[in-house]
Amino acid sequence: MRPRARRTALTALLLAAGATACLTGCQSGQDGDSASDGAARSAASSGGSATSSPSASAPGSTAPPAGASASASASASASDEPFAGLTAEEISERALKATTGARSLRMTGSVPDEESGNTIKIDIALDRRGDCAGTMGMDGQGEAELIKTGDTLYLKYDERFLRAQSKGQPQADTEAVVSLLAGRWTSMSAGGADAKEMAGFCDLDKLLEDAGGDGDDGPTKVTRGKATTVDGTPAFTLYETDGSERSTVYIATEGKPYLLRFESGSEREPGALSFTGYDEPVPAQKPSGEIIDLDDLGGMSA
Repeated sequence: MRPRARRTALTALLLAAGATACLTGCQSGQDGDSASDGAARSAASSGGSATSSPSASAPGSTAPPAGASASASASASASDEPFAGLTAEEISERALKATTGARSLRMTGSVPDEESGNTIKIDIALDRRGDCAGTMGMDGQGEAELIKTGDTLYLKYDERFLRAQSKGQPQADTEAVVSLLAGRWTSMSAGGADAKEMAGFCDLDKLLEDAGGDGDDGPTKVTRGKATTVDGTPAFTLYETDGSERSTVYIATEGKPYLLRFESGSEREPGALSFTGYDEPVPAQKPSGEIIDLDDLGGMSA
């Protein structure tokens, strides 16, 4: 078998993209003149939950990864088993094809951040036009709301976020930034250097394009799991093992076989993301009311 992209290619990419975008936007480039580097607020919890069938696993399946949130409940019988006759790899291929063909989606969940040891929480909808709307935040460091529409990126920071990003700055500078920006919408050019990382995170077209390619991680073992539901949606479970890394993937069994949820079983990088809102419009609209133009302020970056 040729080396294949990890079957978690999409979710791994989004996890990495979320962490990179938030950390680069939120924490880099700080100096004495700027304490408000961009990020996004999270109204998200760890996303949806899954419930599984108590019937025996199909041959070759493994137990769910430690820490996975799937719990047992009655579901489909063996005769009605979803994806009957398909191997785990074939199911995974179908899911990858369907998911990477989506025009839009919403992802909700939590992403571990190795550097800070905190958890980034995400609730964001994005589409192939590059528009997005949602929230991100980091545990203990506040939240921010994010909207990108057209060529403009809008961010609204809470006070806790601004103070966390101002750590180490003179108190007078911190108070000035909080007074000016806390709870207010800001804007900047999405094509500018300050907004590049965050704006790039909103590019679903690029993310899905990358997710469909071959990876360098080598082959991943994929095994069949059980029939289940994710937030009431019928689903099927796949278990993935890549070296010491184990994860659980939930695939829709009605309609297109979209990816519904990903749960990492890694003790080093636990995390989970739920995926909903496939092909639905993204509510990315310019905020109403007063908006502070950060480009005009010359240096307060996202």
